[in-house]
Amino acid sequence: MILATLKGIGKQLLRVKVVDCNAEDSRLSRCLNTFDLVALGVGSTLGAGVYILAGAVARDSAGPAIVLSFLIAAFASVLAGLCYAEFGARVPKTGSAYLYSYVTVGELWAFITGWNLILSYVIGTSSVARAWSATFDELIGGHIEEFCRRYMTMNAPGILAEYPDIFAVFIIIALTALLIFGVKESALVTKVFTCVNVLVLLFMIISGLVKGNLKNWNLKPEEILNATSNSSLNASDSRTSAESLGAGGFMPFGINGVLSGAATCFYAFIGFDCIATTGEEVKNPQRAIPIGIVASLLICLLAYFGVSAALTLMMPYYLLDKNSPLPVAFTYVGWQEATYAVAIGSLCALSTSLLGSMFPMPRVIWAMAEDGLLFKCLAKISPRTKTPLTATITSGVVAAVMAFLLDLKDLVDLMSIGTLLAYTLVAACVLVLRYQPEQPSVAYEMANTQDEPEMADSKGNIDILPQPDDRFTVNNLLFPSNTEPSPLSGFAVNICTSILGVLVCVFSVVAVQGRLAVWSVSVLAVVMVACFIVIFIVWRQPQSKVKLAFKVPLLPFVPVISMFINIYLMMQLDKGTWMRFAIWMVLGFFIYFGYGIRNSAEAALTRSNTNTPACAIMGEPMATEKKAFLHNTQIATGDYEDS
Repeated sequence: MILATLKGIGKQLLRVKVVDCNAEDSRLSRCLNTFDLVALGVGSTLGAGVYILAGAVARDSAGPAIVLSFLIAAFASVLAGLCYAEFGARVPKTGSAYLYSYVTVGELWAFITGWNLILSYVIGTSSVARAWSATFDELIGGHIEEFCRRYMTMNAPGILAEYPDIFAVFIIIALTALLIFGVKESALVTKVFTCVNVLVLLFMIISGLVKGNLKNWNLKPEEILNATSNSSLNASDSRTSAESLGAGGFMPFGINGVLSGAATCFYAFIGFDCIATTGEEVKNPQRAIPIGIVASLLICLLAYFGVSAALTLMMPYYLLDKNSPLPVAFTYVGWQEATYAVAIGSLCALSTSLLGSMFPMPRVIWAMAEDGLLFKCLAKISPRTKTPLTATITSGVVAAVMAFLLDLKDLVDLMSIGTLLAYTLVAACVLVLRYQPEQPSVAYEMANTQDEPEMADSKGNIDILPQPDDRFTVNNLLFPSNTEPSPLSGFAVNICTSILGVLVCVFSVVAVQGRLAVWSVSVLAVVMVACFIVIFIVWRQPQSKVKLAFKVPLLPFVPVISMFINIYLMMQLDKGTWMRFAIWMVLGFFIYFGYGIRNSAEAALTRSNTNTPACAIMGEPMATEKKAFLHNTQIATGDYEDS
C-alpha cells in the first residue's frame, strides 16, 4: 500500500507536458523576426557590465589577458547557448528552460526551474533599475540621492535600502506599461537602444585601438617600481605595489588569473536565454530562435573582446579604475570628451538590460499559470495587444516594490543560482532527448524543421523495422546493434544522465572545498574516471536521426561540459546565498504542493485519460506520461537517408 502510494506520488512529480508544437495558433501575437530576437539577446546580455566589468577583472585577475578570459567565458556560454538553440528548434513555445524541463524530465523539475527563473528576473529587474537610477543621478549631480537621504532615510541595514529609490520605481512602471502596450513596440525600443549601445561600443573600440600602445601589454614590474621620471607613473606610486603588478607582461597573474577572470566574465554572457521565452511571438521560431541565440552571443563576444583589448591598450592594467574604467582611460589618453559617449552608452545598455529582464519574466509566469502550476488568474491575456496582462502587471509591481525598499546587494547572487540551474537542466534535457526512441503517435509531436512538414500517408504506414534482440546485457549496452534509439538505449541514457549529474555535483563540491589536498585529489580522480565511464556508455548509444533546424554538435560532450561548468560555478557561491535559495524554494514548494500539483493541466489530462487504454511499445504497456516523455521529434515518415 505504501509502495503504491509512493509510486503514485512519483508519477505525479515526474509527469511531463504534452506539447503539440506543430500548431500554428497562439494566444500571443506572432510579430517578431530574427533581427528582433538578436537585438533582444544582445540588449539583455550586453548590459552595463561591459562598461565596468573589464576594468575590475583586468586590474585584479587577468591583466591584458582579460581578452583570453572573455574567450574562455564565451566558449562556456556558447555551450549553453547551443543547448538552448536545439530546444528552441524542438519546442518553439513560451516558457524557456521551464518548458524544456517540463517536456523532458517532469513537472517537479520544471516548477523548480520556473520558480528560480522568476526570482532571477525579479532581482535582475530591481537591481538594474536601481543602477539606472544611480547612473542618471550621477549625471545630474546626485540631486535625487541627496533629496531621498534628507527626507526619506530608512534605518534597517542589511534588509532595507538606505533610502527608497523613487526614480527606479518610475522606470519600472514606465517599462511595464510599454510591455503591456505591445510586444512589437517593446521590440522597437529595444532595437533602438541596442543599436545606440553597439555604436557607442564600436566608437570606443576604434578610439581605444587608435590611442592604444602595445607596450601596455608587455609591462615590466621592475621598471615601473623603479621609475621616477615618468609623471604618469609618479602619480600612481601611492597605489602601485609589486602585488598589484603581478609578473608583468601579457599574463601578469598567470593562468590561474585568466581562469579566475573567466569565471567572473561568464556572468557577463548571461541574458541570451530571454530569447527562448519568445517561442509563441516569433514568426518562424524553429529558425529564428537558434539564429538569434548564437548570433547574439557572437556579437557580445566581439564587443567584450574589443572593449577589453582597447581598454588595456589605452592604459596600463594596474591603473585601471574598477568602477569607471572607460571614462578614466579616455581621460588618461587626453580624450575627456569621450566620457559623454560612455555615459550615453551606459544608459542605453542599462535600458536594454532592464527590458531584457522584464520581457521574459511575465512570459515564464504566464506559461506556469497556463499549465496550472501557478494561480490561474496570472494567465490572463490582453485581447487587444495579446500580451500576458496580469503576469506583466504582477511582475512589474513586485519588482518595483523590491527596487523601492530592499537592499539588493546580498540577493544578486541568487540570480546566478536560478540561471545556472536552468542552463544545467537544459543541457541535461538535450542529452536525454537526443537518445530517446521515436514513438508512432502524432498526439505528441515536436516541431519539424521544414516549412511544410511531411505527412504520413493516408493509411498511417510508418516505417518501423524489426529491432534486434533488445535485452539488457553489457554487450548491448556498450556495443548496441540498433542503428536507431531503442527503449533500452533511451533508458540507459536516462540513468546515465542522472548518475552524471550526481557525479558532477560531487566533483564540484570536492574541487571547491578540498582544492589541492591529497584526499581531494584522490576523490576527484575516482569521480573523473567514473564520469568518463558514464560518458562512454552514453556515447555508444544510437542517436535520433530526425531532422531539426538546429542540432547541438559533438554529443554527448557539449552538454556534459556545459553541465560541468554550470554546476561548478554554482558550487562556488557562498553559504548565505544557498540559505536564501533554500528559503525561496520552501516558499515555492508550499505553492506547488498546496496548489500546483492538484491544479496542473497535465494532472487534469491524466485524470481524463484514466479509463483510456495505455499505449504499448514492443508489447509492453506504457503510461501516457512516459509516452509523452519519449516523443522527441517528428515521426519518421520513411527512410530519411533516401530523402
